[in-house]
Amino acid sequence: MSFSFPWQTDVQYLKGIGPKRAFLLKKLHIHTLEDLLYFVPFRYEDRAELKKIAHLTAGKTETVEGEVMAVSLSETPRRRMKIVDVTISDASGLLHAKWFNQHYLKNYFKKGDRVMFSGLVKENYFGSRTIEMENPRYERVETDKALHMDRIVPVYHETKGFTSKQIRSVLKQVLARYADQIPEILPLLLLERYRLLPLFEAIQQIHFPEKETDIILLNQGRSPAHRRLIFDELFILQTGLALRKKGMSEKVSGIAFKVNGLSPHSLKKLLPFSLTAAQERVFSEICADMSKPFVMNRLIQGDVGCGKTLVALMSILVAIDNARQTALMAPTEILAVQHYLSLKAYLHALGKSVFLLTSDMRKKEKDEVLSAVASGNCDLLIGTHALIQKAVVFKNLGLVVVDEQHKFGVLQRVTLLKKGRQPELLILTATPIPRTLALTLYGDLSLSVIDELPPGRSPIHTRLHYGNKREGVYRFIATEIQKGRQAFVVCPLVDISEKLDLKAAVERFETFKTEVFPNLNIALLHGKMKRDEKEKIMTAFREGKINLLVATTVVEVGIDIPNATVMAIEHAERFGLSQLHQLRGRVGRGSEQSYCLMIADYPISKEGKRRLKAMVQTTDGFKIAEEDLSIRGPGEFFGTKQSGLPSLHVANLIRDVKILEVARKEAFDWVETHAMLEDVESRPIRDFLERKWRGKLEWLSIA
Repeated sequence: MSFSFPWQTDVQYLKGIGPKRAFLLKKLHIHTLEDLLYFVPFRYEDRAELKKIAHLTAGKTETVEGEVMAVSLSETPRRRMKIVDVTISDASGLLHAKWFNQHYLKNYFKKGDRVMFSGLVKENYFGSRTIEMENPRYERVETDKALHMDRIVPVYHETKGFTSKQIRSVLKQVLARYADQIPEILPLLLLERYRLLPLFEAIQQIHFPEKETDIILLNQGRSPAHRRLIFDELFILQTGLALRKKGMSEKVSGIAFKVNGLSPHSLKKLLPFSLTAAQERVFSEICADMSKPFVMNRLIQGDVGCGKTLVALMSILVAIDNARQTALMAPTEILAVQHYLSLKAYLHALGKSVFLLTSDMRKKEKDEVLSAVASGNCDLLIGTHALIQKAVVFKNLGLVVVDEQHKFGVLQRVTLLKKGRQPELLILTATPIPRTLALTLYGDLSLSVIDELPPGRSPIHTRLHYGNKREGVYRFIATEIQKGRQAFVVCPLVDISEKLDLKAAVERFETFKTEVFPNLNIALLHGKMKRDEKEKIMTAFREGKINLLVATTVVEVGIDIPNATVMAIEHAERFGLSQLHQLRGRVGRGSEQSYCLMIADYPISKEGKRRLKAMVQTTDGFKIAEEDLSIRGPGEFFGTKQSGLPSLHVANLIRDVKILEVARKEAFDWVETHAMLEDVESRPIRDFLERKWRGKLEWLSIA
């Protein structure tokens, strides 16, 4: 088998492209021959049997061909919106197509042109039946009709100056030149086991399906060609993760901690409650990892309020008992301060030292912390990204805990881990991750789930109110505070935006203070405050000296105030679903009934309505995550830039979960039995993997 196929050839050197077209293709992230071959259509149109205009069905998306009879440009009197109106005929009747604010189309269409329109059919009856389309897709029908008509036609994402039609023409030439040379990637064993198309045939069929192909399956991404490319993409992804996991377990020597449980046991005696069975189970899994002579790389996942931080503290104590230093990195200064204040009392009671490092510390204070860390007199260092500064030098770092890891970039985690000699890594996340996504993002990690909340907690009541009901929400807050409770009000911005009509936290705070709650102790908390101010406010709120905390989303994670029973969220329609759920998790941490009151203002998008509805319907973080993934789509939820993983171009983590599970099993089995892909049979897989990941393999050992 030849491995010399020119995957990495720059597109400008391909027939029919050249430098100018290559520049346009690069706007679509098409740089190489491989990028072009894997530039999958986002939709397919059946132009095999075009309907006559007279036979079109209102309410359906149809495709017609006709001759341009008239082109006009008009303008609405009030909003001065420009409308291009094109009338076409196919002898059976007339169709009127309109485009709004695309006046340049007036010069695109010429009387006598043969054109194709595809769009939603509408009917109007003004004396007689009029057939219309608004903003339909359009193409001129030219001499290469066999490529663009009378068949199932692929539709691609476009860029200005390079249309879907032009992309089809280029691909036709490229496939004519290279299709039969495309080398196979997967071993014959897998092709036969899962009845997968050969790769060259799948690529040919994805771009130019045969007439008899089921167009419904094509548009659902479930055709045999799609299935083959999806399997490839997920198999390669999981192979990379499997390589990292195998490399970590076999090659990276760890510390092999002695786990005697002395300090964790002493900590349990200090607690006014017992650990849940889930916390005990997960701590046992961590201890088992830490006792092995290989580096731990474990993710602790659990819904808000399940007690992840306490499990992390017990793990920290195991490391300290072994004369190792520990670091806890939090995504925000407020959360770092929260961790410092809540853990300090326990650690001091056990004779352990803890320091806080933030970016806005005074030089003298910072130097004292850095000295304690360098000398080994600091057992636990808590901070934000300030921990990765060059000035931070540990004497003997043995455990790194990263809280809400999705808030950090991969390189930040790499930098912190490099401050020790193969330290253990423990990652905490309260952001629920659907199992499908966890398999993809964390396929090389050991995964623990705390799936149990502490006893005695009642489900949070979540209610949706609209802007005209704000006063009722405020009265409810006042009633709860009169009972001795505390409350949050969260606003999206710190300053009034000129672009978005939102109630900023600063403005809302002043209104509450002077008009709505003049007799209450109210404080404002936002990310632009100095550390001393934040620490002072958090301490006062925790001690009950503040009744109502007005804040931005800096309170999204980690703030733990058991006496707070109300979370009111202004402009809830502007927040993401995961973010709304995290904010809700700031209450419901005590024994009293708690409430999440979302205040929404019109207009609300379709996705916004889905988010708010999901919040009202469930408090289950994993169900919330599944819905969030469904709403946002895998690309945005996946966050590949932060994760350091390659993008998915064909696979859809919601639709393709069954293929993902199969591909994962096969990938891990293959890596286990094929010596890190060093054998000849694995060479095509390794070559493809290296091209796709381009150096990302190193990052995966740290999630």
